[in-house]
Amino acid sequence: MSDSLSGSCGAGGCGPRGPLTPEQEQILFGHGTEYPGSSPLNHEKREGAYHCAACGSLLFRSATKYESGSGWPSFWAAEPNAVATHKDTSHGMVRTEAHCAQCEGHLGHVFPDGPPPTGQRYCMNGLALDFRPDPQRATSAGGATSMDHTSGWAS
Repeated sequence: MSDSLSGSCGAGGCGPRGPLTPEQEQILFGHGTEYPGSSPLNHEKREGAYHCAACGSLLFRSATKYESGSGWPSFWAAEPNAVATHKDTSHGMVRTEAHCAQCEGHLGHVFPDGPPPTGQRYCMNGLALDFRPDPQRATSAGGATSMDHTSGWAS
């Protein structure tokens, strides 16, 4: 794992603040998938926003994040016009791929088994996201302050 992601969750947020790592490149532009349970964002509880790690576009707000039990950060809604989708028939399955509407970076998949009010589960790769805490609530309890990032990825 690159040094740019070591200790990736802190007071300033989670995710890179520079060039993408090879793992992020593989996920975002090679349509890879990180291992379930490997993202520190699974445990992120602070209020804030989730941006595309590639281009910085706002994708999700923490108010729509929930624990799906899938092993990946999950959301029940994306920001308007932020996430685009298309049919994915890779790996012998039919799924709906989610990608950044701005840079087309692969984020994950959307499934119709999420909670109300949308019934959608945006199952995202944590390495494709850049969490930025709400600066007015950055010191609120319940968030991760430092974590080891032990992720890997699989194609």
